Amino acid sequence: MKSLYSRVFLITIATVIVSSLMGFLVSNIYYHVKLKPFNDQKLVTMAASMKSFAEAHPELSDEYLESAASLGYEMILISEQGRERSYGSSFREKDLSDEALKLVLSGQVYHGVSNFPNSWFITGFFDNRLSNTIGMPLTLNGQPYALFMRPDVILQFGELRKFFAMIGGLTIVFSVMAMLISTTYLVKPITRLTEATKRIAKGTYHIEIPVRRRDEIGQLAAHFMSMSKELERADQARQEFVANVSHEIQSPLTSIQGFAKALTNKALPKEEYDQYVNIINEESHHLSLLSKQLLLLSSLDQAADGLQKKTFNLRSQLRQVVQTMQWQMADRGIALRFEVPEEFQVSGDEVLLYRVWMNLLSNAVKHIPEGRSIDLRAGMKHEGLVVTVSDTGDGISEDQLPHLFDRFYRVDPARERASGSTGLGLAIVKKIILLHEGNIEVTSSENGTTFTVTLPKL
Repeated sequence: MKSLYSRVFLITIATVIVSSLMGFLVSNIYYHVKLKPFNDQKLVTMAASMKSFAEAHPELSDEYLESAASLGYEMILISEQGRERSYGSSFREKDLSDEALKLVLSGQVYHGVSNFPNSWFITGFFDNRLSNTIGMPLTLNGQPYALFMRPDVILQFGELRKFFAMIGGLTIVFSVMAMLISTTYLVKPITRLTEATKRIAKGTYHIEIPVRRRDEIGQLAAHFMSMSKELERADQARQEFVANVSHEIQSPLTSIQGFAKALTNKALPKEEYDQYVNIINEESHHLSLLSKQLLLLSSLDQAADGLQKKTFNLRSQLRQVVQTMQWQMADRGIALRFEVPEEFQVSGDEVLLYRVWMNLLSNAVKHIPEGRSIDLRAGMKHEGLVVTVSDTGDGISEDQLPHLFDRFYRVDPARERASGSTGLGLAIVKKIILLHEGNIEVTSSENGTTFTVTLPKL
């Protein structure tokens, strides 16, 4: 497996090579399209100037051409009989065609530079062959000559070529080195994240990644640490949940097993026999309720897209809940104030929302002293539809409020366990509200407790 360092190094080298190649190709195209005709015309102008001076002063032609060549040009003078005289450096290839020579000797100009063949990977500017020249007719002492010339690139740009080659080479070397150093800066946090991932895979969730950067990698590290803390919290919650489920199941099972064993005593009095049977029935009912609520919680955890939503009248549903609880409220002398406008409509899963209102109202009935009162109200606010269930009980202590919606949490464990409560009711309520993209809050004082449910507007 290739490391990230080697991948970045190879990508850097490949980028430099491809960029250099593309730069050369674009520059070469620019030379053939723009610079080559310009150079051709410039050389024609210079050759014409040399022609004028040489023809005006034939006795000085050799010295003049030698002097011009020393300024950075390659030249060759060819007579009608084929005799040649070179000025300056020699051409690498003398590949001039007979037709080109006859053309110049006949008095015409040869444009070898502009007509030099185009090539993707060859720049004609540096190709010092005789065919890549300007040919100018010249007459000296009545004899026709052909003068061919082109720039001597080595003479003109010899030192500059080395200078620019050194600049290019050092630029590439330092660029690669800088890229490798910056790669270390980029890869090191990722390496730490990789190590942290391995630790999380082994079950170690308490992780601190020393990254104080404010870029995307810094954000990734911050989110990664948040994820590890959330995983730690979820793992702890899972362990607590398993422990709570085991405890909630073990307690009634122990009672059932103990009293069932006692029932095998045939000499057991009838009163004790009936009492044990009733206890077994109650504990079996508690187990059945617990299993149903656990199944409901499990289904809600996977029901984000499985809600059976429809629009229905809120007042009608709340009245059904009140009618169901009416006999319990009457038995305990609890008064109910019901204020829900007729026109309020709600969109959601009717069965699940019915469970929400039933749970909140039944909790209020069970937990307040006899003779108190409950307010059930609904109103429309900016944030959405708001339903409140308020009681005039003795309230809940402030340190218990944050845990009310935790699974298996009970304000009074002994009392609620005896009443058959599983400690899952409010956890189910909150899950249902969250699935409806709503919110539930609780406030409490010595004068009572209020649950506030907010649902999105239609």
